[in-house]
Amino acid sequence: MKMDHTRIKWQPCWSEEQDYFKEVTASSRHYVDRLFDPDPQKVLQGVIDMKNAVIGNNKQKANLIVLGAVPRLLYLLQQETSTVELKTECAVVLGSLAMGTENNVKSLLDCHIIPALLQGLLLPDLKFIEACLRCLRTILTSPVTPVEVLYTDVTVVPHLMSLLSRSRYTQEYICQIFSHCCKTPEHQTVLFTHGAVQNIAHLLTSPSYKVQMQALKCFSVLAYENPQVSMTLVNVLVDGELLPQVFVKMMQRDKPIEMQLTSAKCLTYMCRAGAIRTDDNSIVLKTLPCLVRMCSKERLLEERVEGAETLAYLIEPDVELQRIASITDHLIAMLADYFKYPSSVSAITDIKRLDHDLKHAHELRQAAFKLYASLGANDEDIRKKIIETENMMDRIVTGLAESSIKVRLAAVRFVSFLISIHRCLHSLSRSVQQLRTSFQDHTVWKPLMKLLQNAPDEVLVVASSTLCNLLLEFSPSKEPILESGAVELLCNLTQSENPALRVNGIWALMNMAFQADQKIKTDILRGLSTEQLFRLLSDSDVNVLMKTLGLLRNLLSTRPHIDQIMNTHGKQIMQAVTLILEGEHNIEVKEQTLCILANIADGTTAKDLIMTNDDILQKIKYYMGHSNVKLQLAATFCISNLIWSEEEGSHERQGKLRELGIVDILHKLVQSTDPNLCDKAKTALQQFLS
Repeated sequence: MKMDHTRIKWQPCWSEEQDYFKEVTASSRHYVDRLFDPDPQKVLQGVIDMKNAVIGNNKQKANLIVLGAVPRLLYLLQQETSTVELKTECAVVLGSLAMGTENNVKSLLDCHIIPALLQGLLLPDLKFIEACLRCLRTILTSPVTPVEVLYTDVTVVPHLMSLLSRSRYTQEYICQIFSHCCKTPEHQTVLFTHGAVQNIAHLLTSPSYKVQMQALKCFSVLAYENPQVSMTLVNVLVDGELLPQVFVKMMQRDKPIEMQLTSAKCLTYMCRAGAIRTDDNSIVLKTLPCLVRMCSKERLLEERVEGAETLAYLIEPDVELQRIASITDHLIAMLADYFKYPSSVSAITDIKRLDHDLKHAHELRQAAFKLYASLGANDEDIRKKIIETENMMDRIVTGLAESSIKVRLAAVRFVSFLISIHRCLHSLSRSVQQLRTSFQDHTVWKPLMKLLQNAPDEVLVVASSTLCNLLLEFSPSKEPILESGAVELLCNLTQSENPALRVNGIWALMNMAFQADQKIKTDILRGLSTEQLFRLLSDSDVNVLMKTLGLLRNLLSTRPHIDQIMNTHGKQIMQAVTLILEGEHNIEVKEQTLCILANIADGTTAKDLIMTNDDILQKIKYYMGHSNVKLQLAATFCISNLIWSEEEGSHERQGKLRELGIVDILHKLVQSTDPNLCDKAKTALQQFLS
């Protein structure tokens, strides 16, 4: 749409602006006035003067935007009668305005600058194209610009690909646009489909360092969690050399740190996507050591953060890489320095750098916790080293407390910090040995419980998962956690709409009920309520169902507990057991359900609920003859508990089961090829014969 070039007198829209307008100088007005001069040459000179005036002057930029310079500049840029020189200068000024504040970018977006610049890319003049791309780059890489604008028009990406060959500037700007705007698998697919790999690969050998770096960054975002792209990259040749080897050369110590780090990220992502083996020399001997080097205290804060987080991602699924990393350059001890940064003001002479690092020091702690979590994911010895390093457990307790405060204040930048801390704790808490020792003297559970009161779901999932392990019977944390109101908190989690939180809530209750006393079991049943318990037993998520059955099994252990619970909840439990055994559930669910019946059968009075229920008895008989050995074993175990000859009423129970044909089935099971089933059947038969 063409704009009316007639001068419009500016009218302030609200009174709050009055003070600001007083500061708008006459010279600022003069710059805008000259854009409306009827003499094209004077307009051109006015734009050039405006360009010189705004360089490095954010106040002047804001003044000109307020005075309406942007719509006029865009008009001149799109006007067919404007010379190429004028259009180019307009694009340069607009790019300079975009380099000011985020509010400047918002103003430019409100004036629909992106369609105008994209249209400008269709003209043949290279200088004008470069100016438009430079401005586009600045706008599209701003945090206030939605990256989707690049993909709205399907012709934009292929046209940008076609401009890559025009100059080193078009290469730099377009690669930077692609690397910043590639945020999703769909974006990766669009770029890949339009030949990003083929068009960008040769830029890695460009004489321009900036072009090389932007090309590298493109490959890192394209390869991230993308097997298709990664598999393609492995076989790409650049000047006769395979791309992975090009990346390896770019990681050499004599290369700039930024290049080393980005190349390491490319190989890391290709490895995680399955395109490069974890035992390949390019990973073990080049990428991993390079990333460890980035963790050194000699590196800048952002380099240490990126190095640690990338290394954590690389080694996360591979035990051998975790072991190699743990003994490379004293990495575990090196990470302890992440918690002390900056160690002294005098160490950083640049005041701006010090201010920056103080504001971002939490990112170092976040990265350290992430890497500790990956290092300690599998190996007991590594976990021990981590915990013994410079009061690590104290650091985790401190980190949990610090982070929970930030979460309650809804400071988004600390959310990822929280997640990494809990992942680290979750990893460490898998170790039985470490639970018995290191957690004994540390109240890790306190800040963890505090956090569970109020946190985003993604943090709650990891934190509640950690709590599951802290509630195991042998954990010294179990008793104080129970006293702090854990039952109510976990019961509330089971009502979450998030399946992962329901699983963790019921899982933690299951661990809590394991070998627990009657009071704890009663508290769990009271807190959960019968209605919620059976709602969970009909949950569509099989993991929730399995953990709920596990909870029931733990509740129904030891005879006095079994009899008391079945006395108050027997009817509902038997009904739930019947529905599950009749339903379309997998073998594991039905096995767990039969094990619950076996526990009920072990009660003194509770077993009558089975013996007086002909439907349940028929189901036990059916599963004794099932084709699956696990179900046969569980059903036979039920029978054994019902007929034990030393218990009161055993003769009558044996008689009823004999009439039902159970003895005949046991004779058949004695012939089973499965030794466990054979032994269990023999034991049951002996009870009938004793």
